[in-house]
Amino acid sequence: MFMGMYEFEGDPDELVAAYDRLMEFVPSDGLPFHACVRRDGGIVIYDCCPDRDVFRGFSSSDGLLDAMRDAGLPTATVTELGDVHAARSRDQFITE
Repeated sequence: MFMGMYEFEGDPDELVAAYDRLMEFVPSDGLPFHACVRRDGGIVIYDCCPDRDVFRGFSSSDGLLDAMRDAGLPTATVTELGDVHAARSRDQFITE
């Protein structure tokens, strides 16, 4: 599993509302790991794909970019973080 990060600059309240609009159309069963974090000056989305190539293709796809724009999100700064060694939550533990 490969993790990437999308950073959006702007008013966090407006960005969270746009993020929520975007996620209305994303089925949660297709997300191995996904988190949206509010911060001063924006939001950050952490998202996983099966591997680096899939992340690169998805993060630059017209479908995703159009959906983000239609939801009201500005252009993101996309960062490839790396391969996930382990991910934990209260209810689940994932390791590769």
